[in-house]
Amino acid sequence: MAQVPESGGDSGKGGKKRAKKMSTALDMTPMVDLAFLLLTFFMLTTTFNKPQTMEINMPVKPDNEEEQIALKASNAMTIILGENDKLYYYFGLGDPAENPELVETDYSANGIRKVLVSPKVKSNDKMTVMIKPMDKSRYKNVVDILDELKITDTKKFALVEIAATDKQLVQTKTGQ
Repeated sequence: MAQVPESGGDSGKGGKKRAKKMSTALDMTPMVDLAFLLLTFFMLTTTFNKPQTMEINMPVKPDNEEEQIALKASNAMTIILGENDKLYYYFGLGDPAENPELVETDYSANGIRKVLVSPKVKSNDKMTVMIKPMDKSRYKNVVDILDELKITDTKKFALVEIAATDKQLVQTKTGQ
């Protein structure tokens, strides 16, 4: 607590009265105690940011390959992740007999997101999106496309190894 000690005043002589000189001394102990109490209170009650993760359910490898249901070409969309942040897609399974039309797009809201929310994809409940990263695509591209699938609320998708026919489609599209 703050104390204001008073020193003696009148010495008995006549004349002017002088103002008493007072010295102040502040006791800082209660303020320091309060600061430490507040510090420990906020440290103990604060919740720290939890890392944000995406949950991915991995399928169990079936014992019998015959149990797998064949995917129809009308229910399939293939996204190919190319090098230099290139992105290609086509509808179907990529069978050369189908002659799929490979379209180049980007990761923006007017790019692949517009395709994923299009009526052709959203109206088909059985639509499965297959993601095929090429050898020279970046890990960032895989994360970006998974984010787009999450944003557009696409339920069925799979990471698939790229086939030779898909590589040929990209090569004919880019002219390499």
